Amino acid sequence: MTGTSSSSSSSTATISKDPPSDYVSAVKGFFADIGIYATLPQNSLSKDFYSDLMCDLLKADNVLRGRVSCVFPVLPVVGNYYNGLHGGAVGAIAERVSIACARTVVAGDKELFLGELSISYLSAASLNEVLVVEATVIRSGRNLTVVASEFRIKKTRKLVYTSRATFYHMPLAKL
Repeated sequence: MTGTSSSSSSSTATISKDPPSDYVSAVKGFFADIGIYATLPQNSLSKDFYSDLMCDLLKADNVLRGRVSCVFPVLPVVGNYYNGLHGGAVGAIAERVSIACARTVVAGDKELFLGELSISYLSAASLNEVLVVEATVIRSGRNLTVVASEFRIKKTRKLVYTSRATFYHMPLAKL
């Protein structure tokens, strides 16, 4: 083990080149317990695999100017260790639906740049639930568009997640 000291801090970091084997075994055991030990299928290494997966599950229900409604089943492929919808999947869905909603009011000759995405995780969506995601344009001007989304369990209408996305409008480059 070697110790290194940072000049901007009075603390000392210890870096180990050869961790004790019992630590390695404990970490491997933890990963095996939560299912991370499995090898990934070859197709998961392809470009845009995650985007394709989300698009296969996310289905448009209703599209109006300034409003988009989609349906999304919570399947094991997007589940987490606790048998609920993975937080990263919530973010991906929120981004995708917000872009679709913003596109209903922003001209096609403008590129959208996601400047901010905030998500509130209010409750969990269990496996095999079906979610309804409703997005609404809150404000749209010359330079930005703000979209709010709500994720509800279809059966009970219980609110489980909310999101707010801010998009900046950028003119397409003329080459």
